[in-house]
Amino acid sequence: MGRQKGEGARSKSRPSSSSLAASLLPSGSAAVGFGGYVGSSRLDSPLASEEFSKPYEDVLIIRGRHCWKDIDSEMAQHLKRLARKDPTTKDINVLKALTSLSMLLKQKSGKDIVLIVPQWAFEYKRLLMDYNREVRRATHDTMTNLVLAAGRDLALHLKSLMGPWWFSQFDPVPEVAQCAKRSLQAAFPAPEKRLDALILCTSEIFMYLDENLKLTPQSMSDKATALDELEEMHQQVISSSLLALSTLIDILVGSQLDRPGFESITAEPKHASKARATAISFAEKLFSSHRYFLDFLKSQSPAIRSATYSMLRSCIKNIPHAFKEENMKTLAPTILGAFQEKDPSCHLSMWDAMLLFCKRFPECWRAVNVQKILLNRLWHFLRNGCFGSQQISYPSLVLFLDSLPPKEIEGEKFFLDFFQNLWIGRNASNPSNADQVVFFQAFKECFLWGLRNVSRYCNGVDAINHFRVALVDNVLIKLLWHDYMSFSSSKNEDVVLWRNSKDPSESSTQLVHKRPMDKQNIKYPKSDAQHLGKCIFEILSGIYFLDRDQLSAFCATFQENCLEIVKQTENIEKTENVEQIIRFLALMGQYAVLKDENWPLIHLVGPMLSKSFPLIRSLASPDAVRLLSAAVSVFGPRKIIQELIRNKGHSFGHLSYDGGEKLGQEDFLHIFKEIFTPWCLHGNDSSINAQLDLLLALFEDEYFAEQWCIVITHATKVESCGSKPGSLDSNQIAVLAVLMEKAREKLKERKVGVDFNHHQDCQPDHWHHELLDFAAVSVTCSLPHGSSDSQFIRAVLGGSTEDDQASFLSRDAMILIFKDVLKKLQTFIMASSFIWVKDAGSLLAVQAVDSITELESSINMLEAAQFALEVLDGSFFCLKTFCEGSDLVPCLSAALFIIGWECNMANELVNSSDDQSMEITKARMNFGEALLSLRGKISNAFWQSLSIPSQKRLGSILILTIRSAIFKEDKVNANEIISFCSLWMAEVLECLCQDQYQEQNFLDLFLANSDVWPLWIIPDSGCAKRTASFKIKEVSIKTNTSGSHKFVAIIEKLIFALGIDRVITVCGSNTLSPTEEASKELATSCFYSRAWLAAEILCTWKWEGGSALGSFLPLLCSYAKSGNSSPKEGLLDSIVNILLDGALVYGASGELRFFNVWPISSDEREIIEEPFLRALVSFLIILFTENIWGRDQAVILFVLLANKLFIGESVNAECLRILPLILSVLIRPLGSTVSGELHRDAFPTSHEENQICDTIKDWIQRTLLFPPLAAWETGQDMEEWLHLVLSCYPLTVVGGSKALNLERDIDPVERSLLLDLFRKQKHAAKSAAASQLPVVQILLSKLIAVSVGYCWTEFSEEDWEFVLFHLRRWIESVVVMMEEVAENVNDVIINRSSSDDKEVILKKLEHAALLLDSLRINIARNALYAFSLFSGLTELQNAEDADNSNPLRRERWDLVKDRIVEGILRLFFSTGVAEAIASSSYTEASSVIASTRLDHPHFWDLIASSIVDSSLHARDRAVRSVELWGLSKGPISSLYAILFSSKPVPSLQYAAYFILATEPVSNSAIINKGTTYLVGNTTDTCDIDLSSEEGIQLREDISCMIEKLPYEILEVDLVAQQRVYVFLAWSLLLSHLLSSPSSSPTRERLIQHIQESANSTILDCIFQHIPLELSSAYGLKKKDIEIPAELLEAATAAARAISTGSLLFDVESLWPVGSVKMASLAGAIFGLMLRVLPAYVRQWFSDLRDRSASSLIESFTKSWCSPPLIADELSQIKKASFADENFSVSVSKSANEVVATYTKDETGMDLVIRLPQSYPLRSVDVDCTRSLGISEVKQRKWLLSMISFVRNQNGALAEAIRIWKNNFDKEFEGVEECPICYSVIHTVNHSLPRLACKTCKHKFHSACLYKWFSTSHKSTCPLCQSPF
Repeated sequence: MGRQKGEGARSKSRPSSSSLAASLLPSGSAAVGFGGYVGSSRLDSPLASEEFSKPYEDVLIIRGRHCWKDIDSEMAQHLKRLARKDPTTKDINVLKALTSLSMLLKQKSGKDIVLIVPQWAFEYKRLLMDYNREVRRATHDTMTNLVLAAGRDLALHLKSLMGPWWFSQFDPVPEVAQCAKRSLQAAFPAPEKRLDALILCTSEIFMYLDENLKLTPQSMSDKATALDELEEMHQQVISSSLLALSTLIDILVGSQLDRPGFESITAEPKHASKARATAISFAEKLFSSHRYFLDFLKSQSPAIRSATYSMLRSCIKNIPHAFKEENMKTLAPTILGAFQEKDPSCHLSMWDAMLLFCKRFPECWRAVNVQKILLNRLWHFLRNGCFGSQQISYPSLVLFLDSLPPKEIEGEKFFLDFFQNLWIGRNASNPSNADQVVFFQAFKECFLWGLRNVSRYCNGVDAINHFRVALVDNVLIKLLWHDYMSFSSSKNEDVVLWRNSKDPSESSTQLVHKRPMDKQNIKYPKSDAQHLGKCIFEILSGIYFLDRDQLSAFCATFQENCLEIVKQTENIEKTENVEQIIRFLALMGQYAVLKDENWPLIHLVGPMLSKSFPLIRSLASPDAVRLLSAAVSVFGPRKIIQELIRNKGHSFGHLSYDGGEKLGQEDFLHIFKEIFTPWCLHGNDSSINAQLDLLLALFEDEYFAEQWCIVITHATKVESCGSKPGSLDSNQIAVLAVLMEKAREKLKERKVGVDFNHHQDCQPDHWHHELLDFAAVSVTCSLPHGSSDSQFIRAVLGGSTEDDQASFLSRDAMILIFKDVLKKLQTFIMASSFIWVKDAGSLLAVQAVDSITELESSINMLEAAQFALEVLDGSFFCLKTFCEGSDLVPCLSAALFIIGWECNMANELVNSSDDQSMEITKARMNFGEALLSLRGKISNAFWQSLSIPSQKRLGSILILTIRSAIFKEDKVNANEIISFCSLWMAEVLECLCQDQYQEQNFLDLFLANSDVWPLWIIPDSGCAKRTASFKIKEVSIKTNTSGSHKFVAIIEKLIFALGIDRVITVCGSNTLSPTEEASKELATSCFYSRAWLAAEILCTWKWEGGSALGSFLPLLCSYAKSGNSSPKEGLLDSIVNILLDGALVYGASGELRFFNVWPISSDEREIIEEPFLRALVSFLIILFTENIWGRDQAVILFVLLANKLFIGESVNAECLRILPLILSVLIRPLGSTVSGELHRDAFPTSHEENQICDTIKDWIQRTLLFPPLAAWETGQDMEEWLHLVLSCYPLTVVGGSKALNLERDIDPVERSLLLDLFRKQKHAAKSAAASQLPVVQILLSKLIAVSVGYCWTEFSEEDWEFVLFHLRRWIESVVVMMEEVAENVNDVIINRSSSDDKEVILKKLEHAALLLDSLRINIARNALYAFSLFSGLTELQNAEDADNSNPLRRERWDLVKDRIVEGILRLFFSTGVAEAIASSSYTEASSVIASTRLDHPHFWDLIASSIVDSSLHARDRAVRSVELWGLSKGPISSLYAILFSSKPVPSLQYAAYFILATEPVSNSAIINKGTTYLVGNTTDTCDIDLSSEEGIQLREDISCMIEKLPYEILEVDLVAQQRVYVFLAWSLLLSHLLSSPSSSPTRERLIQHIQESANSTILDCIFQHIPLELSSAYGLKKKDIEIPAELLEAATAAARAISTGSLLFDVESLWPVGSVKMASLAGAIFGLMLRVLPAYVRQWFSDLRDRSASSLIESFTKSWCSPPLIADELSQIKKASFADENFSVSVSKSANEVVATYTKDETGMDLVIRLPQSYPLRSVDVDCTRSLGISEVKQRKWLLSMISFVRNQNGALAEAIRIWKNNFDKEFEGVEECPICYSVIHTVNHSLPRLACKTCKHKFHSACLYKWFSTSHKSTCPLCQSPF
């Protein structure tokens, strides 16, 4: 029980080798059985004879003595391996041995191989019975190789091999059996040879198979095989042996034609007669000795039972004399009663045996009780659907009926019972469609067999006739036909058939009459109806040809049913029966008419219609008419009318028909015209559809034209005298509409047929008629329209789908109709409230709408438009038939687009209209939505299939409409217009353009020049290539550009949708356009660009939903980087040239401000007012930063600009004004800095470099000619020239030492000139008041920063004094300004009155923030940058140079530097204090202050950088100064305000986090108590009473995110600001815990507070960022597979945080916030939590209820976090000094175990602490392995205390072990333990029992006592129960 298959229980007696297996056998046993040696005595060799006479173990010895000595050693080794029986590796070893042996057989000679055959034969027999199919398959493969190599030499050993060889051909596994067949065929390729081998070895084969049949599972056992395997092996052996035996008998005994597999043998083989006699003899013995094989039929195995039936069939066939009277009583009940076999796999062989048995032994029926043994079992077999063997059993039933002796059964009763049970079982086993087919085929055959063989059971004509009538009445009519009529007719679902559940053993005469009683609900599939109907018809056909008189009963029933249907049409059940009758008629047409059988019409349908036709005409029942139509469709109109005339019961005028010749043409048309046409065209509403179907069904192909003329003439005849001439009433139109729809359906059906052109009604032209044209045009033009008008027009026009373009009207009539439709739609369009829609209506080429007066009211207009829409909806695709030379198609198509677009835009105005206009708007919208539905049915292929002129006309109308909507529509929001128009334009291009030429033509039309577009640049429209020349549009910069901005926004959306290469840069192909004009236009070039369009977009700069900087430039950059570069380079050059020319023209129009000495940022580009210059600078920046352009382009542009700077000898003022900005971009790619060197004297190395350097030197020399800045004079170009010079010396954005890797290398001469320029300002700095001007301060700050960066090596001490003096002055000015802002904010908040509402406070705060002067901040920014350079230089020089003469030595500047840093810190705290104070009032108030920082991001980045690099002393002084400031908020609040700002600046956030996480603030940043700060070397960090056990309270700034974290945090976005702040708060808390001393009481109480109060939602939040579902897929192991970025970052960060104990790295790299960085921080926090708060995490993990999630979390922890944690824990324990001779600890890192040994006096105890693999998620295991002198109670108590300490410890295990050891010490010292927790030291807070009961004097832990009081709900002592 519970054992795997094939894994036998290993025991002492279990053999592990061949010799041991031999020793376990009985000593006297013969070599037979499992692995036996049957047939070995027949071998013609002394060795074989010797073996046969020896026991099994002696055989092995003999083989070892005789055989192995001559066998090849290598093959012998593999043969020995085959005998190994180690159950664990047996199959593997055997397969390897067989594979190796097989390969060797291919290499060895035949002589070598023959020697191993005896040994191989022994192993071969054993291996064939192996349980493993792969072993058996490999055995046959090896056998194949052996026989191929041995060849003829195998003959000596054939008799020993042939028995198992033949047996293997019948292996139950097909693949294995096939391998066995291949091996036999390899030895005997010809069938004759195989038969000869069988004949030669007949006796040996029979003996071998006989022995197999005698095997039992026990005799096959080698005591190492599982019992279930033995059972299965035994079943396989028995079934295969029986099959082999039956097949062998058939081959040897049967006739030549019956030999399976040997049919091709023509001659009788030699010794065949002898072999036949031998086979018969053996067969008789086996048949007798195995008790006729009947015991095998009792087997549980279906395979054995099936093989037994095959064996019995072979015996019946080949040795019938063995079946004698004495054994017939046993065999007959078994074989004839085999219907109890329920396994369908046995039924084929069962039927073969049974049918052959009945045929060979007709007298066998005497030996059985037919009713009991046969019939009851047969009925059960049939009722159960043959137990699933329908395909086998049903075809055998008729053969079985034929074999039944008539005397043994009651004829009529038997057949009724037979068919009843057969019918009941047809759906018993959920049969397939194939099963149903074979069932009905069998039912038909059995029924017809019964009719044909009635004479077997009856004597006399009357008896035979009665028998047949009974069968027809009870089976065909009351069973089959009744059930056929019970099927549902209309719903496509399973039908329900009521079936009698009466026991079939009762009288069958009640078969039908008792059916309503005791019903059983059975569901049959609908497909059964067709099979049943076919079965009924084929039975009827068989009856007709057998005895047509027997049809009378069915014909009467059929006519009766049809008449009931005609009379009772209101009955739903009868209506459903009509469908069945119609289907039955269709079956007749399918099977009878095709075979040219007329009896169904003459005997069934004709008489039925003759009797029912008068009722059909009088009652006008739709179902009855449909029945008549179906008959006409099946048998043809003329035959049906002939049958109607044949009846004398009613008259067709003067006509009569005697059944002779066919009905004549005139008579047929006369009846059609006078009787059927008026009747069918004037039916009521319920029957008109059916009557029109009948009318069309009566059309004869040869009379089609005459009949159609009759119908149209009658249908369009005007009967009312009061009607207009030629007008039709509504009833006529309705009938015509339905008639034409049905005619179109008939036309479609005919087209599906073959060679439909031979039918007149298959050609649309044959349906044309002048009266029909006239009727259609008159209905279209008449007003008002009736309900059926549009239906009629659609029906005659056609074109509802693309494949239905056949029209029943002439071309002229169609044009008139569609012109009227277009006029109605144009009238609707002109009534729109949108200007652009009216403009579009005027573009539609229809005659002036003079007829609008006919549609005066909007209601009439809407009705007319609705009629037009309905017509188009059903006929639009027929427009293609006349689109050539007509303007109707493009105009109608354009109307569809325009009305649909109006509906799109009207949705935006629904809620803004008055009631009256609202009603009209909604009506128009409903119409538009219906039209959009029509548009949705029309594919792009239709539009593109229109003619080229039609496409151009349609595109022109639509594009002009879109432009009108862009520039004229003002009722709708601009964003909505942009969205709509971009979609519309994309739709036009998608619908109409088949190639790029059409697309570009439409784009040119869309982008065409007009008064309002383009705004800045106009292309030369006369240029063939569209790029030849451009001119600048003379417009004011202040022009209203709303329309242009909308247009640009639409163009951008088109670019995103289509791509730049289709809108701006167009690369043509070699294939010319299909149009002649496009061919001529583009024949000279395959490339052109719209560079002017790109420049226009860049100049527009910002538009709704996008901007040049944010969307267009990145797209242009991505395009420039991809693909072929040649066309893109031309585009980029053209854009730059256009923008440069524009900048030179408009360069002086806007104010230019240059504050920076580093690359211009995106925010600073917004400052540039001049559009061309702004666009040019932005474009150049992206070209060079993205490496699209390089140094070569920069040189070319530099030279170009330098040449433009001068016009002759005079300076070009416009160029000078714009040049600094452009040069600030160009100068970087022109530089040649060598990485790693701060400075070098670089000399030019090329002509271009010489030219550039000379130019810059010339510019400096010109600047030196100006007076110093202190003597500022207006009206000169001093500012521009200084900006130009300074732009030649770029610096990086990042300050500090990193900025010293300069962007340019300059030579000594240039450096000297720059230094002269600097010193010129120094000497004159205090000489004039002009030096205080802002422009002077800006220029001076830039010059100082550049000089420090490029000339610092030449600076003297006086130079540095000058620099630092100005830096400190500029920074202090901003500090004072910021402190003033903070004081003003404080005054606003403190002094606010109760009457001040939020708006007043916010306005006051905004006014306070106005003190911030951007100009002073920009100057200070330059100063901060220069200071960062100075700080970086001092650090480098102090590290490299100790020379006291160095002017940068630290001692000289430490004081000044500290004062500057202190000022920067004050500045930082000031902005934080201001925000903290503001946030104390309103959240919006803090945003007012925080938003002021967003205007100067680089300034605050420099502040943050200096703060992070500040010294501890400077931070301490800054904190103290803020404390002494006396504002309402202190320094820590200011830091939290910056960290959790509503408008965060990432660099400031990190600076705030850094200060909060480090000294001196870190000790007071978490706990909300009075604190003192670190002063000097003082270590007292808090004034908290450490001896107190009061609770700890966190600061409110982080408490809300740690203790009160809302569960809604789990629903916010993964990168939301709220999540970021929660993670930062926990990072601070964990960093504080890690930096606190492990033994600090404050730390312990803080941990306890977190354990009790912190919300564990943080851990759920953390694992939302770590993709655990992917971690499982990757196994969380570091394999060579790609791990998701989030998972890898989280895992790496967790391991790093555990190892380093710091989160600074992850916090610093958090910004800009992204999913990967958040995952990294989440992983780091989780890792540090595991290290600092393991018990807290473990508690959360144990509370998880999601097993899948907990498993994934444990897997993640075990793989990434636990290894470093366990290693750290064990390392700490190993290093820990417990300093006690009574206590020792040993560590086993390999086993993750710690052994703690405590000894005291004569007692001792060893505790083993085992760390689980997923530590600390899983608790450590603690076990006591040894105790001495300790009672069991105390031992258990100490063990539990250790468990409690290590599991509750939030920290290192070493500390938990130390506390546990101290607990022992206290107990041995006599300290009383707490009676509640039984521990001296509390397991959580590590306190001692202090609270004593006044009565019993026992002391308790305060925490234990509190828990006791809260859980017991009383305040009594736990021991004495006295009040505490």
